[in-house]
Amino acid sequence: MSSPPARRTLSAVVAATALVLGTAACGSDVGSGSAPAGGSVVTSFYPLQFATQQITGGKLPVTVLTKPGAEPHDLELAPQDIGGMTKARLVVYSDGFQPAVDEAVGLVDASKVLDVADVAKLVPAAADGADHEAESAESGESGESADTSAGHDEHDHGADDPHFWLDPSRYAAVAQAISARLSKDDPANAATYAKNTAQFVEKLSALDDEMRVGLRQCRIKELVTSHAAFGYLASRYGFQQRGITGVSPEAEPSAAALKAVGDLVRSTGVTTIYQETLVEPHFAQTVASSTGAEVKTLDPIEGITTESAGADYFEVMRSNLATLRVGQECS
Repeated sequence: MSSPPARRTLSAVVAATALVLGTAACGSDVGSGSAPAGGSVVTSFYPLQFATQQITGGKLPVTVLTKPGAEPHDLELAPQDIGGMTKARLVVYSDGFQPAVDEAVGLVDASKVLDVADVAKLVPAAADGADHEAESAESGESGESADTSAGHDEHDHGADDPHFWLDPSRYAAVAQAISARLSKDDPANAATYAKNTAQFVEKLSALDDEMRVGLRQCRIKELVTSHAAFGYLASRYGFQQRGITGVSPEAEPSAAALKAVGDLVRSTGVTTIYQETLVEPHFAQTVASSTGAEVKTLDPIEGITTESAGADYFEVMRSNLATLRVGQECS
């Protein structure tokens, strides 16, 4: 949880780790800013891990800070996690999504960090959980902002919606940025990375086409979710997201907010309220029970577990598509 005590604990862990790393650096080359050539690529959570693995194709070890089944927003890092970040050849993360990672990145050589938030073209999360503006429709056609490694402390993305991977076009742009950075750092394998990235982007384009066709004609346009994680998906495919809570799954709606969502459900004919994996379903169930709507699961794909409706990003997205087609009454 991101309460003040937890934040102080995180700062204490980071400070203690910095002290240990600084002491070690006095007697060795560790911490000197040059990561070992064979070091791993450390990613902050599943979508970045999955994309990086698709690009590297096993050429480099890829690790992830957020373990399966853990809520990534609430990630707490141990000193060994932070130590691994400082020794990695590259750390890939998205600023503003995980406070623990944002803080720990400050201990990592900036030349070894890739922040993908800018290339994902994040937009502010609507305060009321409403959908993003439709400007995102063509967000993924280029990856020109490929190298964002030097500016990981230049922008504050804390108010932005971080769930870019639920729009395949934005996810493709992020993959291209990761590929460009890996190719720059490891030119001997650049051709492999380029080939793998092209295949990954092609798969994302095919998924995008499936989503567009499958969601083109839906009777219900309001997408009522337990928290506002689906704004990019909604914008891409013509829905209006209405989150019961905001972009943070930790937020609790007021009685007035719950009533407003219930009124919306009744007035627009919404028949399905979407709960999520890794998030307590209480509020979704409360709205559903007061309106007669059904509760179904829509996965924000922040991690893959044995409970996920698929073994990887593509399988879970296609499961989401099938769920949306029924819940939104698509023909």
